Amino acid sequence: MNVTNMTSSNGNKVANQFVINGKGGDEYFQSYNSIIAKKEYPTDSWEDLQIYLDKKYWNFSNTTSKYRNKFLNETTKETQAKIKSGEYKLVDLND
Repeated sequence: MNVTNMTSSNGNKVANQFVINGKGGDEYFQSYNSIIAKKEYPTDSWEDLQIYLDKKYWNFSNTTSKYRNKFLNETTKETQAKIKSGEYKLVDLND
């Protein structure tokens, strides 16, 4: 497992915002002590990528949203549309 700080737009490490590279290539975004998002790769193909968002914390604050957007490479509006369509799953990532 490898944990790195996310970086700001000017390249500085951001406190309390982390990307975690886990087993099997899965990636997590953690804000403070909460897992916000998980990218799961069930196969070697990026086309099979599944995104899970924590149902309680996925949109917790402006800072969390800013770095979640960076992690997912999209806007909050795009994330909301993918949740609504079922492409992204809301789950408990912090049990």
